[in-house]
Amino acid sequence: MKKGIILMMCFLVGNVIFAQKMITRAGEIKFEASMPAFEEIAATNNTVSCILDEATGDFVALALVKAFKFKAPLMEEHFNENYMESSKFPKATFKGKIANFDAKKLSSTKSSYDLEGDLTIHGVTKKIKTKLNLVLNGGKIIATSLISVKPQDYNIEIPSLVKDKIAENVKISINFILEAN
Repeated sequence: MKKGIILMMCFLVGNVIFAQKMITRAGEIKFEASMPAFEEIAATNNTVSCILDEATGDFVALALVKAFKFKAPLMEEHFNENYMESSKFPKATFKGKIANFDAKKLSSTKSSYDLEGDLTIHGVTKKIKTKLNLVLNGGKIIATSLISVKPQDYNIEIPSLVKDKIAENVKISINFILEAN
């Protein structure tokens, strides 16, 4: 009995020790909300944190809203103060799971997985489902995805004066290069 418990403890501790978490603190999120014939509305954030638990397929990401950079400083100011209220809602997060994820099956060929979870923007959390592409490259996992969100779904108010200049569906692209922690 004692040997069985010791063996079980060794097995559990071994799984915890060898469970691999892949991480980045320099992930990239870009968003595009431009409309044809109007000024470009696009920004990039290169300081996004992300963790992928290879054992469970858990996938979490955190972006600081003020880290989105625009070409026009005034647009960045309006984004932070009027739309995203980044002093009140400083973070955007995603907490989810990659369906049927098996780290052993990753290769240099792109694999597409279903990613489901909770996306929180502007203090509002919504369930989303999207495709996540994963590629193994030199021991690193490259994760890319495209997501489309509607600002009104996250209580982001667009004034009627500029409503026609901002896309109804904002396109968000992610690009994370995850390394062993």
